[in-house]
Amino acid sequence: MLRYPQIDPVALHLGPVQVHWYGIMYVIGFGVAWWLARRRAADPRSTWNPTEVDDLIFWLMLGVILGGRIGYVLFYGWQFWQSDPWYPLKIYQGGMSFHGALIGVLAALLLFGWQRRRHFLDLGDFAAALPGLGFLAGRIGNFINGELWGAPTTMPWGFLVPGSATQLPMVRHASQLYEGLLEGLALFVLLWWFSAKPRARGMVGGLFLAWYGAVRIAIEFVREPDAQLGYLYGGWVTMGQVLSLPMLIGGLLLLALGTVRPQPSGNWRGAP
Repeated sequence: MLRYPQIDPVALHLGPVQVHWYGIMYVIGFGVAWWLARRRAADPRSTWNPTEVDDLIFWLMLGVILGGRIGYVLFYGWQFWQSDPWYPLKIYQGGMSFHGALIGVLAALLLFGWQRRRHFLDLGDFAAALPGLGFLAGRIGNFINGELWGAPTTMPWGFLVPGSATQLPMVRHASQLYEGLLEGLALFVLLWWFSAKPRARGMVGGLFLAWYGAVRIAIEFVREPDAQLGYLYGGWVTMGQVLSLPMLIGGLLLLALGTVRPQPSGNWRGAP
């Protein structure tokens, strides 16, 4: 059994302004994604240039922040919105949804592609290799905040989590760290290697969707469901699993299509 260190979620106090570790993790994630995109664009075979990269990261930031917040309100915080009409604007209270952020990113890619005349799947392939380390940083932020804990466990690597006014201390899975390692670090290593050379159009994005969807569905079995939702069906189906299943199916379809009917990627010059 490990003891949760209870890190102060506020990293800096600047007078009345509090800088939270979670916000710092978002900045780190976007910064690393920008640096990786610039590095990939610097490859002589790439069809991307630095200006396009800068614009793309800006669009992706908007998609993540707006989509993540709107998605959380619609998927997980509907009850809070019913009791507080200003709840969607209270982002400082926390509450971001990965699946909402993904929808926001897809919308941003559609708009960016229409503006720059780039194929949507090419944009997805280019962007898919960028966020893994940001996911890792975000889950570390969840761990520091003491949120999104896993289910109770007797495993020796479980963390003793402080209780609340209605709950005693309990040993739980550190599902935030599981997600950080598998949906973040492992995803980054896999996608950065896979995207380092030309692949058929849609295959990099397909691998991203399939890997994340499969891992998230698996981790949900040891993750505590959101208190306001609980389990949706059968005492084990969660909202995270329901939202991840289309990702898994869509990713597998893209991988199959890229294998059976491969098309050249627009991200590489002279791609076969």
